[in-house]
Amino acid sequence: MNKDKRNQSKNKQLKSRRGFIGNLSKVAVIGASLPMTQIMAKPTIQSENGVETSADSFGFSTAPYIQNLMENSVDIVFITNSKAHSWVEYGSEDLDLKAEDNLDGFIQANNHLNTIRLEDLTPGTTYKYRVASREIVKFDPYDLVFGDTIMGDVHTFRTSKDMNSVSCLILNDIHDRPYSFADLLSLNKGFQYDFVALNGDMFDYQTDEQQLIDHLIAPCTDIFASEKPFLMVRGNHETRGKFARNIKDYFAYPDSEYYFSFKQGPVHWVVLDSGEDKTDADKEYGGIVSFDAFREKQAIWLENEFQKKDYQGCKYRVVLMHIPPFHSGDWHGTLHCRKLFHPLFERYNVDMVISGHTHRYGVHPPSDAHTYPVIIGGGPKTGNRTLIQFKADEEQLNVKMIRDDGLVVGEYSVD
Repeated sequence: MNKDKRNQSKNKQLKSRRGFIGNLSKVAVIGASLPMTQIMAKPTIQSENGVETSADSFGFSTAPYIQNLMENSVDIVFITNSKAHSWVEYGSEDLDLKAEDNLDGFIQANNHLNTIRLEDLTPGTTYKYRVASREIVKFDPYDLVFGDTIMGDVHTFRTSKDMNSVSCLILNDIHDRPYSFADLLSLNKGFQYDFVALNGDMFDYQTDEQQLIDHLIAPCTDIFASEKPFLMVRGNHETRGKFARNIKDYFAYPDSEYYFSFKQGPVHWVVLDSGEDKTDADKEYGGIVSFDAFREKQAIWLENEFQKKDYQGCKYRVVLMHIPPFHSGDWHGTLHCRKLFHPLFERYNVDMVISGHTHRYGVHPPSDAHTYPVIIGGGPKTGNRTLIQFKADEEQLNVKMIRDDGLVVGEYSVD
């Protein structure tokens, strides 16, 4: 039996054991090594009368995961297994602050998917937090009945600061192989990182919420995502399946768009959604996609973004996009990305494009076709998967690509 099949069998067994009735009690991983054990723990339940019990039914479907960690704010996302009123308790020393999701005069409730923003944070500060929910068992006019209250484990995060360096890990093309997260992150070996970028095609297609939990959210919170943020970059396979139109709800995007930019360290980061690799008219899409227009909209946005004064002081410009504009054959998605985005990359002096998609890892230096390097991560099969370590400071930008057997298969620096 090859390693892929053994890992798939192992993952099926792990999936059957994973209950997520409560939150995860785990050792936090800060860049270096993975936990040797994972301890499943039921959350503490406090009923309305103050009596603590154990959770038999109402619980968390996921541990919390961090999105959009900035200098002054962060989004905490988590899922309960039934409808509830939820909040986050947090503080730099004690859990003496409370945040809820407020909209139009309502405190959001009677939902199971929660995105709660913590604001007015202090840059460069470590905070403790835990999530909490109380079940709603009846929600009739003038008759609101709460059930049990559950509390998650305490986690920590550190707000970013206007530093002169930034580092991250980049994964791509996992393709519904959740064991690959642990395999690849175990290669990290002490490299300290600020965030993880999931650069597209984490799935083959989207079926339902449980797939998102089992194949992405749970593996990531097992390892890092309750204390380190990740970016979910949409690949062409995230556009497929009956649940594809729902997945944006599970990840916090600036301005609720799959494309965005931000500054961290000396880098102006640009995240693009490269869309599908086939034409909109392809029979597989049944006439219900419009990715050409979506990419054209992004090109207009991108030029405006490159011109913003907010980013003029950045030393580097780095683009994350799933489909690379070069070295990806002559499929429609590649050619359309090249037509729309490549002239802007050249005009505004992009320093690096980091992609996936081809399943062939490679470091492609500047050439007559493009004056910027194109870094392409590999995957998804064992023996072809890669972890990319990225670090930039005022002196140098460096990427190192590590294959899943530990061999360094590519490296590139910009001085």
